[in-house]
Formats: sequence, C-alpha cells, structure tokens
Amino acid sequence: MAADGVAKTPVGILLAAGRGRRFDPSGQNDKLLAVLPSGVPLAVAAARNLRAALPRVIAVIRPQAVELAALLRDAGCEVVVCVDADEGMGAVLACAIQHCVDASAWLVALADMPFISHATYTKLITALAQHDLVAPEFDGRRGHPVGFARRYLDDLLSRKGEHGARQLIVQESTFLLSTNDVGVLRDIDTKADL
Repeated sequence: MAADGVAKTPVGILLAAGRGRRFDPSGQNDKLLAVLPSGVPLAVAAARNLRAALPRVIAVIRPQAVELAALLRDAGCEVVVCVDADEGMGAVLACAIQHCVDASAWLVALADMPFISHATYTKLITALAQHDLVAPEFDGRRGHPVGFARRYLDDLLSRKGEHGARQLIVQESTFLLSTNDVGVLRDIDTKADL
C-alpha cells in the first residue's frame, strides 16, 4: 500500500452475478456452475485465469449463490454478495468497487469468459499502468476484460442499470490493445457454447 492509502497493484473484479437466462431460460441451472470440457466449472476457470494475473480478485455474486461463492473462494477470490444484482451490471460493478476503493486501478472481467489467456491479462495490466482506460481488441472488435484507472472511481461507483460501464467506455478514449486472443470475445451464452 502506498503512503497515500492507494494500493499499487490493480484489483481484479469478476462479475458473477448475472442470471444466465439465455443459458437456461427456466432459471433452474446456474450457468456459472456449468462444467467446461476440462472438467472445471465455468466461473472457476474465469476466476483462476484472472487470479493468476492479479494478487487480489473480488468476485461479485447474487444472493443465494452459495455453491458458487464456495467455489470462487476456493479459487482465491474475495466474494462479495450484491443484494442489488437484479438492478443490472451497473449495480454489480458499483458494489464491487465499493469493496476496493483503495485500488490504483481495476481490471473488470466477466465470469462467463473463461478463455482469456494469462498473457492477455498481463498485457492489459501493463497497459493500464500507462493508460486510464484499456480493453483488448481482436479482429477489430473490442473485447473483455476492461481496465479502469483510479480517476474513474466516482464514475464506477455511480454505475446503474444493465449496461454497466459501457457508456463510459464509449464516451472516453479507450486504449485498445490488439491481440490474437479470441478468448477476449468468446463468452458462454448457451449450452452449445461450452
């Protein structure tokens, strides 16, 4: 921790509070617990990848996600329950940021994107030391995760609605890190995506 109370290393944020309705419209099965061909649950794979790049990762879950919470803790994450998860990704992001306001920056990843390489995370963390807003780009398309410098603290704390920080990313100058890692675009929306 620096003398000003700000942690020098960015904090990883894993957004894991969505309902996954496209994956299971009935709502009976938690998409983030679905097992990948590797035998690892979806959210655990995403958490491990992010955790391998950053010493501190906060995973935000919805209430009653007891099994998911235990798995994410075992993967090395701090788990935060967002009671306002149904308000949308903006509320979930703000909830996460409230638990690490002392960070120098945040790298925000999605729990349904387990295929992002360690090298991509490392390059984004390096870029975040030089740019205020960073994201990967594959084949001309912006992907995830997205990194935010400390100057966006108030903006992130005030996020609401379903779109999270999307408006902020569109309005601000985002440094796009070109990558050959298709994992930055590959999310799991349906069972066929596994």
